[in-house]
Amino acid sequence: MLDDLSSQEYRAVVEQMLAGTGAGVVVFDTGLRFAYVNPALEQINGFPLSEHLGRTVADVMPDLDAGDDILRQILADGVPREVLAAGHTRAPSDRERRFWHVSYHRIENRGQVLGIMGILQEVTDAQEQRAALERARSRLSILDRAATQIGTTLDIDTTSRELARFLVDELADAASVELIPHERDDEGRRPPASGILRLRRSATVEKPPLRRKLRLFGTPGQQHDYRPGTPIPVCLDTRQPQLVKLPPDADPAQAAPSPDRIAVYRAIGVHSLLLVPLVARDESVGVVALARVTGSPAFTDDDVVTAQDLAGRAAVAIDNAHRFTREHHIARDLQRALLSRPSAPHPGIEIASRYRPAERGALVGGDWFDSIPLADGRTLLAIGDVMGHGLTAAVDMSHYVLMVREESAHDPEPHRVLERMDARMSRLPDIRPATCLLAIADSRSFTYTYSGAGHLPPALIHDSGRVELLPLAAGPPLGTGIGGYTRHAAACTGHAGTLLLYTDGLVEHRDEDIDASLQRLTGLQLPGRAPIEGLADAILDALVTANAQDDVALIAARVHRAVPQ
Repeated sequence: MLDDLSSQEYRAVVEQMLAGTGAGVVVFDTGLRFAYVNPALEQINGFPLSEHLGRTVADVMPDLDAGDDILRQILADGVPREVLAAGHTRAPSDRERRFWHVSYHRIENRGQVLGIMGILQEVTDAQEQRAALERARSRLSILDRAATQIGTTLDIDTTSRELARFLVDELADAASVELIPHERDDEGRRPPASGILRLRRSATVEKPPLRRKLRLFGTPGQQHDYRPGTPIPVCLDTRQPQLVKLPPDADPAQAAPSPDRIAVYRAIGVHSLLLVPLVARDESVGVVALARVTGSPAFTDDDVVTAQDLAGRAAVAIDNAHRFTREHHIARDLQRALLSRPSAPHPGIEIASRYRPAERGALVGGDWFDSIPLADGRTLLAIGDVMGHGLTAAVDMSHYVLMVREESAHDPEPHRVLERMDARMSRLPDIRPATCLLAIADSRSFTYTYSGAGHLPPALIHDSGRVELLPLAAGPPLGTGIGGYTRHAAACTGHAGTLLLYTDGLVEHRDEDIDASLQRLTGLQLPGRAPIEGLADAILDALVTANAQDDVALIAARVHRAVPQ
């Protein structure tokens, strides 16, 4: 039993325990000088007991923070404490930083304070794991925020600005996005010399103090050429980030992507530059450049990983915008080709047509119109809207335009043309349904006959300027195979009653009932006797705002009484 041991024997047992434990044990005197370390702590510190005795931690291990302030508090109040000591001892280590968990308590004898005893265990692995977990959580948090702030539209430059803004908020003092130009970007430009990389500046964002200086880099929309072997071409060629750290006495030419930027680097104090390639679907899209200037730390490996994650997500959004823009232009060109000025009508009939695309960045719709002179002297008017948007809708629109012309050549009566078109379209795979309104203008009988397939009703504009909606049994859209279209007729009254056919973009507003939309049309007071071209413009000006969300198409016809031969 321990109670039966003499004090000398007891001391030997205690020393045996301290020597055998793997935990480091230290005793400080009241001056916080080493009074004892066990063999485990000798090994941890990297030097023997004799070199410890009578010296402080700062004397023998200046790179270790042992928490001297806390040790003094323990001496003063006797309250045990646990601290995290960090830094390096004299023992060799490949760790960037080591950590120990230490439990300290005051040693007393009969009320006299003798010093402090500490028991420590290395926790470097746990601290590194905890730090890695925190970094991962921080990175995930950044990516979560990025998901809601980057790629909010299908506009390339907007997406680039969102990326640059986010990077400046999170990682950099300045950021720019430069993209590989597409064919439309290079129209009218001289091609670059052989081996030269040309990029288009899509966005630049910087912290306010740098704004004036960074104008020297150029503005968004400008193109820049880069010599082979400079950082940006290397970044794109290797598809690997390029991290360049510039000490104060370094030549910026070593990191400048082009000669014109060397002076700018010197002027704004760039000391750390990070270039990250933008790659989506195994295709290079461009490069994003991040800069840090004097007063900010250099980029770390963690920053590189975070920037890569952000660039990867943004590259997909930018590529999506590229693809949308390419499809948008193709669809718009196809639509404009199909909506070229309608065929000239027969004498006694005037026609005016208008097409106004939605605001920039909106999807191309399937709106279309046409006028077809018939063999008997009448003129067929057609307007329609293919459901959906984009290139597919524009291609389907071309099918409907051609089919109206084919079917009207055999029997032009509107309701029968719609019946045959519906039957044909319903047999075609993957064709999109469309609404359609056909009307025949007849200058001999001074009438309009019309029929609709799911379309909004035509309007008659009287000489007085009053707008009247004509009755219409709309029928199902084309392509459903249901059929059942009704013939309607309307007699023109007055001198120059004008028939108006239009797509829903002319009247509809989001979150508004269609009846209210149509009342906006019928509530207009138009110049009914004005030339038909001016009347068409007046209708657009009155109903279509600058930020219209949908394409608008209209075609107007005015029948004059035929002059007897």
